Amino acid sequence: MGNLDALVATAREARERAYCPYSGYAVGAAVLGADGVIYSGCNVENASYGLTVCAERTAIFAMVAAGCRSIREVVVATQDSGTPCGACRQVMSEFIESPEDVLVHCVDDSGGIRSLRFSELLPHAFRLGRDRG
Repeated sequence: MGNLDALVATAREARERAYCPYSGYAVGAAVLGADGVIYSGCNVENASYGLTVCAERTAIFAMVAAGCRSIREVVVATQDSGTPCGACRQVMSEFIESPEDVLVHCVDDSGGIRSLRFSELLPHAFRLGRDRG
């Protein structure tokens, strides 16, 4: 099984564990860290909506908690191949060294995959101190 197949399977499995009683929109994510490990996450909603955490951030936080600080590839699994929200894109940018080289794959229930370079998702990321001349 290649990296993409393993990432897709992991994201879909994580999506099955999503806690989304308010929106009904289950999301699973898988992040391939620079350490070669796949980290997963699902969205976890809360009655106080601001406390909800997206699947992408859950996976990234698990990666960071394990000691890895760099993302190689991301898969997000939703019913309709939805892309990461703005907050997730900004968190991803913190851990992506080369936005042109990192792919974000959005998969849907029918097996469709839409792949985008991270630089396409967030072309002008706020990267404090890293983009100054």
